[in-house]
Amino acid sequence: MTTAATRLADLLDPRTGRTPRREVYRARKARLYRYEGTPTRPTPLLFVPNLGISRPWVFDLLPGSSFTEYMVQAGFDFYLLDWGTFGPEDDDLTVEACVGRILPRVWRQVLETSAARELSVLGYCMGAALALALAASRPELPLRAFIDLAGPVDFSRAGRLAGWLAPKVFDVDRVVDILGSVPPALIWLGGGLLSPGLAASAVVDAWSTIGDERRAAERRAVAKWVREFVGIPGAFFRQWVRDFYQENRLYRGDLSVGDRPARLAAIRCPVLAAAARQDPIAPPDSVRPLLRAVGSRDTRWLEVAGSHLSLIVGSEASRHVWPAIAGWLAARS
Repeated sequence: MTTAATRLADLLDPRTGRTPRREVYRARKARLYRYEGTPTRPTPLLFVPNLGISRPWVFDLLPGSSFTEYMVQAGFDFYLLDWGTFGPEDDDLTVEACVGRILPRVWRQVLETSAARELSVLGYCMGAALALALAASRPELPLRAFIDLAGPVDFSRAGRLAGWLAPKVFDVDRVVDILGSVPPALIWLGGGLLSPGLAASAVVDAWSTIGDERRAAERRAVAKWVREFVGIPGAFFRQWVRDFYQENRLYRGDLSVGDRPARLAAIRCPVLAAAARQDPIAPPDSVRPLLRAVGSRDTRWLEVAGSHLSLIVGSEASRHVWPAIAGWLAARS
């Protein structure tokens, strides 16, 4: 392919997720990847993103604009859990199965692959609550440090989304009974209503990126990410909305994983929580309460300007958030 043709292809379909990796485990449609590098930190890092909604290559956007690449180059033994892309055959997948069965197996696989005695966990968005539910219900699991990146914990403070999903407004049983699952189109619509400028900015901002190829490439990649949303299995969505948003059970302390109560106070490792001021999905007031709920003495709060993706993509992330995470984690690894 000629250089011009290559550039045109990359313009229409940016080549994302290019940091080398290999699959080390799978369970149902979930895949655990270990990224190739030369780790200098003895404690492996497991990244747990949201289930469904969006594809995890956004964390490995482009060379030079990749959180994954940054952490690997900073010497971390970096693992990513990709929950997978779901179809009707997955509508019976529950939060219980993800937290109580899949996550513990992934946890053990990271330790086995790394030959490490403990690991650190970074949870993003929904992934933070799922990983916290496991850590809070299984305090015997070896956990060196925990990072909550834009993950609501007190769901009563989760902004407009909490209002939309309130039990008097949103009948989750009826939605799941009718649809079976949450299709990507509905997620795209909800995301557009929460952040109206997200999709449009990828087009409008093209005018402001003329002459700045790196920024223009980032915008094209984000636009591709917006077009590739992923559905959520029906049983998972039903339990997620009811237990976390409508009943706030994780924060209130009455969530159980199997027969194990999930108590955030049982988490005693160092904890970092980070949020963006204009985030409509995880407002700072919904994230910060984690630091009061855990039993840890070593806690830190990080707040930056921007919206939900600002912690993981863009100049604010690469200049401020990524170095802060790497520095904080390195001192505890």
